[in-house]
Amino acid sequence: MQSGTKTAVYFGGGLLAVIVAIYVGLSTLDEAATAIPTVAEQGATPVAVDKSRFDQAPQLVGIADYINTSPEELDAEIEGSVVLYDIWTYSCINCIRTLPHITAWDERYADDGLLIIGIHSPEFEFEKDLNNVIMAVENNGIEYPVVLDNDKETWKAFENRYWPRKFIADHEGFIRYDHIGEGAYDETERVIQRLLEERAEAFGMQVAAAEGLVDIDAFEHSSFRTPELYFGYLFAQGRNQLGNPEGFEPGSVVDYSLPQDFRKHYFYLDGTWGNHQDGMSLVSDSGVIVLEYAAKEVNIVAGGDADLRITLDGMPVPDRVAGADITEDSTIQVREHDLYNVISGDASETHLLRIESDQPGFEIFTFTFG
Repeated sequence: MQSGTKTAVYFGGGLLAVIVAIYVGLSTLDEAATAIPTVAEQGATPVAVDKSRFDQAPQLVGIADYINTSPEELDAEIEGSVVLYDIWTYSCINCIRTLPHITAWDERYADDGLLIIGIHSPEFEFEKDLNNVIMAVENNGIEYPVVLDNDKETWKAFENRYWPRKFIADHEGFIRYDHIGEGAYDETERVIQRLLEERAEAFGMQVAAAEGLVDIDAFEHSSFRTPELYFGYLFAQGRNQLGNPEGFEPGSVVDYSLPQDFRKHYFYLDGTWGNHQDGMSLVSDSGVIVLEYAAKEVNIVAGGDADLRITLDGMPVPDRVAGADITEDSTIQVREHDLYNVISGDASETHLLRIESDQPGFEIFTFTFG
C-alpha cells in the first residue's frame, strides 16, 4: 500500500472515530437532559440526580390576588412539593383544552405530594378582573391555587412568551420539565409520577406503584385552519388580517363598509367600530363581521351585552356544526367577557361566517380556530 493511501486511510479512520465519539457524546447529553430515573431504575440505593444543569423555579412575584389559597399557605405548600406551574389565561382556548387534564392530575396526585399552581397571566385587559377569573376557576372545576399575575411579573421571571406553558419543579425546587402549548399529556403525567417517586424516596416514604395514566381524549386540531385573528390594533401588529380598506386606526372610531369580495382568512367589518389596543367595540346601533374561514372549530373572545345572529353561507348554522354556545335560533348570547364556541364540527370545512349585532357596546377581541 502506498504511503499516501495509508495516510488517507488512517486519516479517514480517525475522522470516523471522532464522528462516532461526538455522536455518542451528544446522544448521551440529550438523554441526560430529558431522562429522569425512576426509583425502580435506581434500585434500592438510588443514584443522586445531577441537578447542576437545572434552574431553580423563580419566586412568584407581583401577584395581584390569590384564589383557593393565601400567600402564607402557598409558600408553605411549595416547600417540599413537586410543583406544576401552569401559565394560562381564562379566555385562551388552548389553555382551556388543557384544564381537564390538569384538574384530573390534581385530583389524583395532590395527596402524593403534587402541588399545582395556576399562574393566570392575562392576555386581555378584562382578564385582570378578579371576579372574572373566579368565575372561570369555578366553571372549570379548578380547586388548586390560582394566582393573578396581572402585570406579568411572574411570567417574565419564568422568561415565558406562550399560553399555555407548564413547568414542573421537583421537591427541591429544580425545574425538571417544560412544555409549551397543548398536548404531551402522557409525557407530562409520567414526569409527575417519576418526580413524586424521587420525592418519596428522598423523604423515606413508602413508594406506591405508579398508577395508569389519566384517560382523557385530547383535542385534535385540523391540519389546515385559519390562523388566530386579532381585533386589537396592538395585537395585530405584524399579523394584520383586517380586510377592509379603512384598516386599523389606533384609538379612533371608524366607519367600515363591507367590500364586494372577501379574501379567505381575513375578517371584514360593517358599521362604526372603536379601535382599541386589544379589541374593537361596536359604536353604531348595528354592526356586521364577515369571515371566510377554514377550520373544524371557530371561537370568539367577546364581551358586552349582545345577542349575535350567526349565519353560515347565508343560512342558520346547521346542527351538525353548531358550537356549544349557539342557540336553536342560531344566535349567541354574550353577557360576560369570555370565550364563545361558534362552530364545532368533525373535520375542517370552509364557510362564509357572518356575525350581526343590533346592540352598541358589543366587544370582540379575537377569532380562534381548531
